[in-house]
Amino acid sequence: MTVPGIVRHGVVHSAANIDKSWIGEDADAIFTAALGREVHVVNDADAAGLAEAEYGAAKGRGGLVMVITLGTGIGSAMIWDGQLVPNSEMGHLELDGAVAEATTATSAREREGLTWEAWSERLTAYFRHLERLFSPDLFVIGGGVSKSWDKFGHLIKVETEMVPATLQNRAGIVGAALVAHRMAGIED
Repeated sequence: MTVPGIVRHGVVHSAANIDKSWIGEDADAIFTAALGREVHVVNDADAAGLAEAEYGAAKGRGGLVMVITLGTGIGSAMIWDGQLVPNSEMGHLELDGAVAEATTATSAREREGLTWEAWSERLTAYFRHLERLFSPDLFVIGGGVSKSWDKFGHLIKVETEMVPATLQNRAGIVGAALVAHRMAGIED
């Protein structure tokens, strides 16, 4: 299963976009008990990143790939030469005195009634900040808004190659299934 927060060894450590009561809870154990079967929880953006690295836009790409999901918040997955670096939480970076996802997520665009152009200016500032910090080789843009890539993708002005997620909003589901597959020790 996926959760929009930091997850270490099944325990939820952040809850920016879910109820704060999840912090410190062993989600693996809670869902395993509730469902009567073994359950493992992973960060939702990490799952999306794994899926894009295995089957999508980042497949076969070396170096640092940053999968950024835009939705209620901003999720992120960092993939180094095909391997996940978990729990990056790049939506929580400070940008212009605010948490980036508060002003730059899809929810901010919708809440403030921003045009695609105005929102893309904010996205440009956000992605340039990521470029300065990490010098990635590729940005993959996921989340529900990835299906609207043609409306805003060309408006983001950065040096790093940027592409929409191949799996779009399904990437997290595919990634969760991939984690389950690997945890079960099933051979490909």
